Amino acid sequence: MIGNPAYPTYQVFLSMGISALITVLAMPPFIRLMRHEKIGQQIRADGPKRHLVKQGTPTMGGVVILLGVVVTCALMAEWTPDLVCAVLAMLVTGSLGLLDDIESVAHRRSLGLTPSQKMVGLVTISVVFCLAAVNWVGISPIIRFPGGLDVDLGVLTSTFHAGGAEVRVPWLYVLFVFLLMAGLSNAVNLTDGLDGLAGGTVLVVMLAMAMVAYSYGELSLAILAAAIAGALVGFLWHNCYPASIFMGDTGSLALGAAFAALAVLTKTEVTSLVMGMLFIVEALSVIIQVVSFKATGKRVFLMAPIHHHFEKKGWSETKVVIRFWIVSAAFAALGFALYFQLN
Repeated sequence: MIGNPAYPTYQVFLSMGISALITVLAMPPFIRLMRHEKIGQQIRADGPKRHLVKQGTPTMGGVVILLGVVVTCALMAEWTPDLVCAVLAMLVTGSLGLLDDIESVAHRRSLGLTPSQKMVGLVTISVVFCLAAVNWVGISPIIRFPGGLDVDLGVLTSTFHAGGAEVRVPWLYVLFVFLLMAGLSNAVNLTDGLDGLAGGTVLVVMLAMAMVAYSYGELSLAILAAAIAGALVGFLWHNCYPASIFMGDTGSLALGAAFAALAVLTKTEVTSLVMGMLFIVEALSVIIQVVSFKATGKRVFLMAPIHHHFEKKGWSETKVVIRFWIVSAAFAALGFALYFQLN
């Protein structure tokens, strides 16, 4: 472990710097590799016409983001059970995203895996993660709301014995964790539609989560969140408009899963929804658009997700991105403030 454990804040900030340095330096050769192999993003035909110039831009930058995070954690953090759970959830979900990206590139279309294939993967990942968090890490299946209200989702719990081990399955909490992890993974994925949008909005949320984890007494998780933020700093150097590379589903699904895992492991499941409200709004805009069109034949938004709606209204891409960064930072700050109402 690098750094002096007597100065934990130093370790957290150093982790962010190391991760940023790894990512910013490793990205150029990765971009060259993607260009050499002709692995590029497929752009939606029904999207804004100005996006068509992005066709073929190297993708799967999430691979380098995850590399930066894992190497930083290996150097800086103690591999506690909660860190292992969070990192594995992030990596396995990122692998699911990688399969989606490969499928998309192989078939030259903007869609990769089918929704049912993604859902099976997310169900498996979230259930295994939840059971590991409850039985290995010792996470309580209780949802805590600001103001002191606690809801016990462990009231329906089954206990199984396998090979001398006892496994508790809190069914309601398993369902909740699935909805949280699958929801945030898909929401971040939907947000990843403009240069720098997903990277910047997740960055500010991860800074807030690093402070939450540190305040909660989980230094390893604080280092993980800081490492993710740092990796996104390095990624944004190459992803800012006009982007030289996209993170792809490899990055967006992994980042959403990491966010959900951190929320569960720091018992901030509810306040995390406030921190990530921008992602929820992006996902809701798609749901509203689909439901409205199927029910009435009319669209509520000019285009969904909602960031494209503002593009259609005439906002430049950079204006949408910067304003969404500001909104994301405001929600992250509000969620961080509400976190202190849990105690």
